[in-house]
Amino acid sequence: MTETSSPQQVSFHTVAADYAGQRIDNYLLAQLKGVPKSLVYRIVRKGEVRVNKKRVKPDYKLQPGDLVRIPPVRVAEPNALPSAKLDRVQALQDQILYEDDVLMVLNKPSGLAVHGGSGLQFGLIESLRALRPDANHLELVHRLDRETSGCILISKRRSALRSLHEQLREKTMDKQYLALVRGQWQPHVKFVAAPLQKNTLQSGERMVRVDAEGKVAETRFRMLESYSQCCLVEASPITGRTHQIRVHALHAGHPIAQDPKYGDEEFSQAMAQLGLHRLFLHAHKLVFAHPQTGEKLTVNAPLDNELRATLKRLGSKKFS
Repeated sequence: MTETSSPQQVSFHTVAADYAGQRIDNYLLAQLKGVPKSLVYRIVRKGEVRVNKKRVKPDYKLQPGDLVRIPPVRVAEPNALPSAKLDRVQALQDQILYEDDVLMVLNKPSGLAVHGGSGLQFGLIESLRALRPDANHLELVHRLDRETSGCILISKRRSALRSLHEQLREKTMDKQYLALVRGQWQPHVKFVAAPLQKNTLQSGERMVRVDAEGKVAETRFRMLESYSQCCLVEASPITGRTHQIRVHALHAGHPIAQDPKYGDEEFSQAMAQLGLHRLFLHAHKLVFAHPQTGEKLTVNAPLDNELRATLKRLGSKKFS
């Protein structure tokens, strides 16, 4: 990558082969460390970021040789990372499920955003950079909603990020989630294909709905356990749209327990009486090829205490 820049001037970046396939929003978040995520999306939405002199959407995938125009933005000082001594940051050390020289898989707690911004001082990636100050290329490979817990993949080298992004594009990476949903999932409903349209409300909140004009979205579902008023399902997203599993579950008539955006209030209140006060959506398994060796890696994330206790109260033996 070559670049010309000045703090208060437009900068131009020529994309090197290492960054091929990376989404422009992720590229900007990496280049503009310390800039709130909301501001990054705003400058893209307003057309202040250009690729080859053209406006692009946040999901545009960079190509070698692309010329990226970045407007002047105020970047926080490098020491804006959270203190590695903070309890919330230190606690992430115990959530690392797998780590080697090129990647890390972590069991993300519910309630922790993957990025800072939108009123949040710091998120998962900023916390990990504080924990690993010598790791200069820590990047999110994919995302999880703030309320969702479980496996999240972090790259530690550009070459690893390219390989893992390619697996996502080619749909060879397998991500499996556990969700507690209202009612009894019909065993014959194994696949939901419903296009999704993302909307941003005036408040800035993102909402997604099924819409024929939306983007293709596909999720596999499998029922695991049945209870009196709900059931536990395994969901495997084939595509990676925002809030995909949550909206597809709702579309199938089975909203997820304690979903603040797409849930059923009566069902969530019943689950609250069982002690569940968070979204019951957990990325419990991640299967992918190691970017260096090609070896198949399977990483499992255990349920947290609240989810385990809820299943136990419902009568599950398998996940107690």
